[in-house]
Amino acid sequence: MPKDAVRVEKKGPVTTVILDRPQVRNAVDPDTGRRLVDAFLAFEADPKATVAVFWGTDGAFCAGGDLKALSASKGRNWMKDLSFQENGNGELPPGPLGPSRLQLSKPVIAAIAGPAVAGGMELALWCDLRVMEKTAYFGVYCRRWGIPLIDGGTVRLPRIVGMGRALDIILTGRKVTADEALRIGMCDRVVAKGKSRQAAETLAQEIARFPRECMLADRNSAHRQWSLPVREALRQEFNFGQSCLRNEGVAGAGRFVGGMGRHGDYGNI
Repeated sequence: MPKDAVRVEKKGPVTTVILDRPQVRNAVDPDTGRRLVDAFLAFEADPKATVAVFWGTDGAFCAGGDLKALSASKGRNWMKDLSFQENGNGELPPGPLGPSRLQLSKPVIAAIAGPAVAGGMELALWCDLRVMEKTAYFGVYCRRWGIPLIDGGTVRLPRIVGMGRALDIILTGRKVTADEALRIGMCDRVVAKGKSRQAAETLAQEIARFPRECMLADRNSAHRQWSLPVREALRQEFNFGQSCLRNEGVAGAGRFVGGMGRHGDYGNI
């Protein structure tokens, strides 16, 4: 039997979602996209899971959509995923490559080796944070084939790096190295070759150590303020924060008074 294209491994509060199609550099076909959606929805629903890591095997994050599958099916297998009809709960359908339209309440960290190109770049941009290996790279490589960015790339990239830089990357389809990505804010950490998963899981464990309600409130306020005027964004921030201030902040202040975490110490909290 063929191995699963998507696997999940858990270590305490950290869930690692593994894309495992090395024969196509972890390109995503419709079935793989659905499996990715299922994996991330299961992470969202798991009360013991706090942070997810998204990683591709065999030295490749994701080479985008599986163009062989797209060509063979004449696009039919993807067409139903190209719609944008909300369901009765106001939720969007999955993106063409799977989870790119999900709005999770918990953070996801991309662990990027090798190519994260075309739709693979879009999946990386969907994540909250990106850890890249020194030899990893981004690029709108689908520019050559007339395949558009429809998994959030034209929305998220300008918000992350600014419109001018985003258009340079989008219009030219050029390669963006890890060093450039770090310089322009397209990634958040650069690590040695072969170390992205380890570094991302270590970062995830560090984040998961913090009082959970407060961490998630701050994360979700940052995500949801984009479309709001400043006054409404500030109101939303307060609404997110007031309950966790009572539930976690008062106890945290007590730990500080008791001598923990002084002088910026994050080890003893």
